[in-house]
Amino acid sequence: MASALPHTGVMNEMRVLIMDGDGIGPEIMAATRRALQALDARFGLGLEFEEVPIGLAALKSIGKTMPDDVVDRCRDADGVIMGPTDTAVYPPESEGGIGPSKLLRSELQLYANIRPSKGVPGALAPDMDLVVARENTEGFYADRNMFQGSGEFMPTADVALAMRKITREGSMRIGRAAFELAAQRRKYVTAVHKGNVLKMTDGLFLTCMEEVAKDFPDVKWDEEHIDAMTSHLVRTPERFDVVVSTNMYGDILSNLAAELAGGLGLAGSLNRGDGVAIAQASHGSAPDIAGKGIANPTALMRSAAMLLAWRAERDANNAMAAAAEALNRGLDTLMASSDTRTKDTGGSLGTAAFAEVLAEQLKT
Repeated sequence: MASALPHTGVMNEMRVLIMDGDGIGPEIMAATRRALQALDARFGLGLEFEEVPIGLAALKSIGKTMPDDVVDRCRDADGVIMGPTDTAVYPPESEGGIGPSKLLRSELQLYANIRPSKGVPGALAPDMDLVVARENTEGFYADRNMFQGSGEFMPTADVALAMRKITREGSMRIGRAAFELAAQRRKYVTAVHKGNVLKMTDGLFLTCMEEVAKDFPDVKWDEEHIDAMTSHLVRTPERFDVVVSTNMYGDILSNLAAELAGGLGLAGSLNRGDGVAIAQASHGSAPDIAGKGIANPTALMRSAAMLLAWRAERDANNAMAAAAEALNRGLDTLMASSDTRTKDTGGSLGTAAFAEVLAEQLKT
């Protein structure tokens, strides 16, 4: 795998693979690239962008939503940024409708979906500052928990069944990712499960959390049932630091946390494994506003900041760490005033105008 050069203070290099996706994807990706170019000019990151068409654009040009070489290209890149996709309108896989998330998360073993939620002014939970560490490769997700075939099946026309897969390996590695995150933050992990009912599957997950916790004596941890956790997250969101859970619970909780913190349009997300990471906003492709120039690019920009921070930590690269911090700080500054917000957050700026204002902000 080609990787970034070690940071020497003289030269940096980072090859970023860009996949626009569907709907508003190309618009918010262009805005995100504009922000990254401003950071590159300021911090000398040596960013080089490569584009790979995916989704509906790829389906039209090559007959499938994901090119054959896309997994290898992701492995070879120093980082990947992927726009939202509209899988609901894709044809069956047999006709080329391959789900990007399914393919990449499975083939690249992107087992950790990291979703921060930090409240913004005017949010339902302005004091919230937590991170959801969601297991990303198994659980109840029927399209990615079997070696072959689907985890859902119908033995008769009137019976539908779903299989849930929880493994020790999957649970241990997301648990370790969560505790490592907490060790860098407020040193507190909450493991969310339903072990009182799903005694074997969630029981195994919880046992793994107990094992991981032994390696992090300075990190406090506790556990919550998923139903109680939804109540606590609404009532006292500020008390949580890192929340770790299985795939479906984590997906639901991270969406709830994002909405409390200001909305999915502001929520960054990083899918990472051992050596590969893909920045991907949590929200959908919003085809109803595609092409209108009004989409909020903040979530994808936050995701790109997470990618820079991930690479910075991996390579001990101070310039990339500073760039990630500057991007987040710049977005915070724009959110602080209605004059520099997009329309969905009470401002008047369109996608491109927001990107230009941010690029100016990032110059200093």
